Amino acid sequence: MSVSNPPPQLKRELGVFGATLMGLGSIIGTGVFVSIGIATGIAGPAVILAVAIAAMVATCNGLNSAQLAANHPVSGGTYEYGYKYLTPAFGFTAGLMFLVAKTASAATAALGFAGYLLNIVGLNAHWVVPIAILIVVIMTLIVLSGIRRSNVANTLIVSITLLSLGFFIIICLPRVAEVGVDNLTPFFASSPGAILHASALMFVAYTGYGRIATMGEEARSPRKTIPKAMIVCLLLTMTLYITVATVGIGAVGVDVLGIAAGQTQAAPLELAARSVAGTGAGFVLAVGAMTAMLGVLLNLILGLSRVLLAMGRRADAPRFLARLNRQETAPHWAVIVVGGAIALLVLLGNVRITWSFSAFSVLIYYAVTNLAALKLSQSERLYPVWIGWVGLLSCLFLAFWVDSAIWQVGLGLIVAGLIWHKVRQAVS
Repeated sequence: MSVSNPPPQLKRELGVFGATLMGLGSIIGTGVFVSIGIATGIAGPAVILAVAIAAMVATCNGLNSAQLAANHPVSGGTYEYGYKYLTPAFGFTAGLMFLVAKTASAATAALGFAGYLLNIVGLNAHWVVPIAILIVVIMTLIVLSGIRRSNVANTLIVSITLLSLGFFIIICLPRVAEVGVDNLTPFFASSPGAILHASALMFVAYTGYGRIATMGEEARSPRKTIPKAMIVCLLLTMTLYITVATVGIGAVGVDVLGIAAGQTQAAPLELAARSVAGTGAGFVLAVGAMTAMLGVLLNLILGLSRVLLAMGRRADAPRFLARLNRQETAPHWAVIVVGGAIALLVLLGNVRITWSFSAFSVLIYYAVTNLAALKLSQSERLYPVWIGWVGLLSCLFLAFWVDSAIWQVGLGLIVAGLIWHKVRQAVS
């Protein structure tokens, strides 16, 4: 009788501090530097309410992700939870939604970094794609070097980003005190539907905390480390987003901070800083935005490769993607494939609908997360069961407030993926 050996496991090197920084590096990026502007263009001053709604939904999802990861600390996140607590179809759907949405988000981050860099050095826009591909290659090599070196790079990136956002808040406060509430009124200048639409888009700006769960296999004492890191990460992010949105709109108004439909301006905080304190302030925000995009890209490559690793282990993706390097610090083939996929999307250059598509895909992904959390036994449960129900219903509700064309394409992709999954199971 043959005995099959379990697949090699990644080394546990992350503590609470490192895991929190990994989460912050994934969250504080495109969300705060771009999506606040997009959501402001949709909801006006009521974007502050949208940020709060998204934060409440993200909190429920974060707590449910934390208790799932604490009980099932392996790479793969909701892909693994769907398999363990629900059905293979739910697990596969979660994996598919994660891969598609986050690969597109990573390409957006790379192109965003290139755009900010070109603004600083004054190069022609034709250099955007080559620079974006170069930065994807660099970040992929960092991830291939192992989690410890990636953690050091991430700490530096998060520190610079937080300093730039602190600078933005400080320079805007005097203008807010001078103007008062004029720029914040009328507060409800948009419809309830617009506020919900903005909430769905802002939810994506919080979802980086999922990187903590997808790296559960690499966390020390995961039952303690993962929940603590998740909660600290969400509290810090909620406070930061609400503060940035409030002082930004209060200082320059919706017309400056908001990104209107069809507008190509993708640096609302830089524009606001320049309006308040001149070109030098805009430069500081541009540097912060660039480092933030690097953080997003780094952590998305980490998270995507870990989900692809888990899918390779189950043969939902080619099995060679489950192989680790000799040091067992990285799934090297999965990292390379993820980097290649991101680079291909960068070559297409079409990221106009990426953020909305990511919103739908990620909300469906976390709906599966919450459904899986409802299946935890009483002994496994860390938080009340109602948190799972609130998370599930709010995710499904917000998912269909994005543009109808987006969720229709998203549903079609899910159906196509499930058909492929069923066929693969039948022939295996």
